[in-house]
Amino acid sequence: MPKIVDHEKYRKELTYKATKIFREFGYSGLGMRKIAEELGISKSALYHYFPSKDALFAACTKLVTSFENSWLHDFSLEKMNSQERINALVTVFKNLDKEFKGELSLLIDYIRTLTPSQVSADENMQIANHRYLTMVAEFVGQENAQFVLCLMYGVLLQRLFDGGECNFQDIEEKIVSFTEKMNDQSS
Repeated sequence: MPKIVDHEKYRKELTYKATKIFREFGYSGLGMRKIAEELGISKSALYHYFPSKDALFAACTKLVTSFENSWLHDFSLEKMNSQERINALVTVFKNLDKEFKGELSLLIDYIRTLTPSQVSADENMQIANHRYLTMVAEFVGQENAQFVLCLMYGVLLQRLFDGGECNFQDIEEKIVSFTEKMNDQSS
């Protein structure tokens, strides 16, 4: 009897595994042959699920920025006050900190040959930016999302530069102060 394969589940599993491969090897240094080899499948099997490296990378981008099956869904934001929301947001970025070096390396490799206008027009970049902004807005409101996201990206980068010395707790206090001040001004 032929084996019944849940193709969508298998596609998602390949995507999840491919995100780790992209983090390890970068974007430009990988071809479908190497990706298939690292996944332990044939190149034709990989092409069955993804017609190109770009399609696989797009699937990886969507998976990573969907926050699916992640700690993000553990938060009941409706029941939280602003201090608790900021604390939860900082927890999200603490979790992102674990993979930040690989993600940053991959990002730089992916965009290194693109002009700024090409980067902003790139569908993967638009998806990632939109999803991160939306996620942050859930914690701090739409009006503060861009600023707080930029701040948190800076914190992740600084932690990479200083070996993790930049303290999330200090940043959390500043975000609470900022958002309270902004909320007071808009009232």
